Amino acid sequence: MAMFDRAAEAYDRHAADSAYNAHYDRPAMLELLGDVSGLSLLDAGCGSGLYAAELLARGASVVGVDASSELIRLARRRAPAAEFHVQPLEKPLAWAAEASFDRILMALVLHHLHYPVDVLREMHRVLRDDGRLLISTGHPTDDWRRHGGSYFATERIEETWSMGVQTSYRRAPLSTLVDEFGRAGFVVEKLVEPRPTPAMEEKYPAAHEKLSRVPAFIAFQLMKHPGSLR
Repeated sequence: MAMFDRAAEAYDRHAADSAYNAHYDRPAMLELLGDVSGLSLLDAGCGSGLYAAELLARGASVVGVDASSELIRLARRRAPAAEFHVQPLEKPLAWAAEASFDRILMALVLHHLHYPVDVLREMHRVLRDDGRLLISTGHPTDDWRRHGGSYFATERIEETWSMGVQTSYRRAPLSTLVDEFGRAGFVVEKLVEPRPTPAMEEKYPAAHEKLSRVPAFIAFQLMKHPGSLR
């Protein structure tokens, strides 16, 4: 996203080896993706290319898209064999044909979107009928635990992250997320509440202890609803 432009280098350094990115989200999502060798993969909200580089190494062909030109610059440097586009996800992917991807990855992107159903419908359009959409986002109970109020509230939160990024994201209950998946033509095939990796215990013991008790993220494997297929 464009809000990352001013702190792209700092964000990249943080995400490369942070507890929550490198030892929590990425391992869970890569396990959920499984064997990607020979598959065509869209990394939607690709950031600085950390996923893209790993997926290329695992034999996928990768197309990345992100609203931040600075993060895309870093992604192109990290994963030169991938194809990258600079644009917000909330605009149509005019360069992508219908049913052109076997897998779509949206890692820690959904909660930043203002129009998530529109974006999910576009993902539905470019995903093959037997493909899968993999999403990770903030766990609704974590947002509730940190911000209080009603668990069932849907509202935007403004925060400044440690690397100086001023960010905005949405908190919403699990029922809202699943309803939006359905409105876009998807059903949940698998739900994962990640656990911290053993490597996190050595490097980030406090985060490991916390994430072993309470989840921070939640991940979904979505497939097209049979009634939405062409």
